[in-house]
Amino acid sequence: MPLTGWPDLWDSVVLDETVLDDPARLAAVDRARRALPAQPLPLDAMARLAARLLKAPMATVTLVGDEEEFHVGTYGLPPSLSARGRAPIAVSVGKHAVIHDSPVLRGDLPHELREHPLVTEHGVHAFLGVPMRDETDRLLGSVTVLDTAPRRWTDDDVAALLEVAGVLRPPAPVEAATRVATLDSAALLDSVQEAFLAVDPDGVIVGFNRAAQELLGFTASDVCGRHLDESLLPDYGGQPIGAALDRLFAAGPTRPVLREVSVLRRDGHRLTVQASLSVVRGAAGALACVFLTDLSRQAAAEDLADRNGSFLNALLDSLTVGVMACDDTGRVVVMNRVLREIQGLALTEPLPADYPATVDGVLHDADMRPMPWERTPLMRAFRGEAVDAVDVLTTAPGEPVRTFATTARPICADDGRVLGAVAVAHELTAIRRAERFRACHLAVQEALRQAKTVAEACGPVLRAVATTLRWPCAELFLIDETSGQLRSVGHWDADDHDRDGLFGRNPRRGICVTGRVWQSGHAMWVGDVADSPELDTPEERAEVQTWLRRGIRAVLAVPVRDGGTLLGVLTCYAGTEEVHEELLTVLLDGVAAQIGVYVALRRAEQLTRQLTRAQDDFIALVGHEMRTPLTAIAANVAMLADEAADLDDDQRQMLRSVARNTTSLQEIADRLLDLAGLDSGYLRLNRERIDLTAIVTGAVSAARHHAADIGVLLHTELPPRLVVDGDAGRLRQVVDDLLSNAIRYSPLGGQVHIELHADGGTAELRIADTGIGTPEEERDRVFDRFFRGSNVRHQGMTGSGLGLSLARTIVRLHGGTIELAANHPSGTVVRVRLPVVC
Repeated sequence: MPLTGWPDLWDSVVLDETVLDDPARLAAVDRARRALPAQPLPLDAMARLAARLLKAPMATVTLVGDEEEFHVGTYGLPPSLSARGRAPIAVSVGKHAVIHDSPVLRGDLPHELREHPLVTEHGVHAFLGVPMRDETDRLLGSVTVLDTAPRRWTDDDVAALLEVAGVLRPPAPVEAATRVATLDSAALLDSVQEAFLAVDPDGVIVGFNRAAQELLGFTASDVCGRHLDESLLPDYGGQPIGAALDRLFAAGPTRPVLREVSVLRRDGHRLTVQASLSVVRGAAGALACVFLTDLSRQAAAEDLADRNGSFLNALLDSLTVGVMACDDTGRVVVMNRVLREIQGLALTEPLPADYPATVDGVLHDADMRPMPWERTPLMRAFRGEAVDAVDVLTTAPGEPVRTFATTARPICADDGRVLGAVAVAHELTAIRRAERFRACHLAVQEALRQAKTVAEACGPVLRAVATTLRWPCAELFLIDETSGQLRSVGHWDADDHDRDGLFGRNPRRGICVTGRVWQSGHAMWVGDVADSPELDTPEERAEVQTWLRRGIRAVLAVPVRDGGTLLGVLTCYAGTEEVHEELLTVLLDGVAAQIGVYVALRRAEQLTRQLTRAQDDFIALVGHEMRTPLTAIAANVAMLADEAADLDDDQRQMLRSVARNTTSLQEIADRLLDLAGLDSGYLRLNRERIDLTAIVTGAVSAARHHAADIGVLLHTELPPRLVVDGDAGRLRQVVDDLLSNAIRYSPLGGQVHIELHADGGTAELRIADTGIGTPEEERDRVFDRFFRGSNVRHQGMTGSGLGLSLARTIVRLHGGTIELAANHPSGTVVRVRLPVVC
């Protein structure tokens, strides 16, 4: 609908600026600036609604002052307009709706306004604004929509925008008394920080605010509707509370009556409070209003205030961090209890006038470089720098190194003048030590990884531990496997000399720190060796004197274990008294565990090498020492066989038995030598491209006659050709042994399936029989030398236990794998996998 009653106005109409300066209107604008943001309707959402109703890209809700307009709600405005939330009155659009007290619009800005910022900077060509009023009809500002294209505004547009402005009308101010009368009394009492309860004349609690819940531990639902004697059990000088309430309601005091009362908290403890009692009468009758003040807290606050007359000092002394401050001359004037105790200063005496000189040489940075007073965080802050969590290390004779994360800030007046500086120091000694121990564990791990023997690892490991702890020396003891005695295997000394024979001595079991850990298997901590009642024997006291001469003040020894087996003791020595017993013990236990695993591994490797050497010696003995006599026996048996005509049947049978067993022993010797040669690398494979199908086919053909003799059927499923890189003779040896086992352990009427196929880059030979199988728990052991399955031994079947060991060695040398599995319902499946030639 076209416009019928609204003028098209702009600056061509004379503006009455006095409207903007009206004091009553400006006071209403100030109230609206406070009240509008508290309204339930979000103002940005109302601006968005106005823009969408009029299909415009931008809208704003503004309050118009005398010099500025304030954007309290915006939609689509460029950040340059909306970011500050205000604009000079000279470029205001909303002021026209206020001045003219009517809707103001423009369909297309005239030529003379084309230099206006709305056009040049933001591309605005049309706008429509309507006045916004409060409940007293005071003009506050406008709701305005803006468009970047010329448009024709309609009566419907104006009517819609007026409705939006009406919704935004802030409430009129009300009298103070009226405001108080409309307050939510429950919410008001909950906002009071003092505990409050209301009690009726019968002693029943009818009101209980949030502060009372926090003080007494009860909730309102716990106590409201219940008599005082059923919940709070007030003790009023031993008098019944009912009588005291009767007197209170009878007197109806106009001023609060103060009484000291003891009440019961929910946790069962009694609390002494000061009760301020008064009687308030309302439409529902009289109520006793009781405000409770915790006298214990008040007494504590008074005590703190009495101490030096300063709450600040009490607050600082209650902190668990160290605090110091300097004045505008840089002189230290405040130091709290924690920092005084750390530095050994009296708690009440004034600070030394030359305080910086007292800490000269004591303070260091994270790299242990001396920190002059002028470079401390406090002095840096005094010069205007903000210092965040800088590590400051303290060293003092006979004291451990301590680390403090220190933060400092300048203290400035409102005009920017530096009034002084304050520094807060939080001790992180244990945390930093734990962080260094993480690095220590890595260093120990690396030292153990690179070392080939325990003796080689000992020096780097002990150096990592001692330097991490910043302790002067450490020693490692291990139990000798032969003698069972604890022996020193190495030490680390910061002085790099042992002038008094501290190291290298073998401890006595149960004597001194190391010997006691050896005996008990538990860590032992001596925080100060000079004053330890535990070290009381003459030998131990002599050892203590040796430590003291070396400057050692604390000793920590932890057991070195592998699981439940004690392997040795790690002993560390400190040059200062130490207090972090549990932390240091846990940290050193971790290092000792690393050492224990390493020692156990090295001993296991040594044992493995010994067993391997013994096995190789045995194989060499069997192979070389038995081969010669077996050859002689075989030759003599052959000669006797040539003259068997003169022997009777029994003698010929014995001769055949000797020949058969000699051949068997020769085969075992040959296999042992073969296996030893392949394992040692003395015998090498003759590798070439071969057809694995042909090898398997040949082995099956050779085994068919033997299989037929014992009633076992052979089934094959082979590809025409399958090329691998290998030693044809050795692979045939593997296939022959596997087929021999399958046939041998299959019953009469049994079957053996031989399959060969390629899967990607792998050739797989599968031989499955229906024989007696292999117990599941023994399948991994059948490849060990001389091992034979329990079911084979129980059935009296002969064998050397070398066939599968030799087969696995040959397959591994070809880069393949061999494994056994169950063949259901009975039997064994052997799978051999070899790389295929691409």
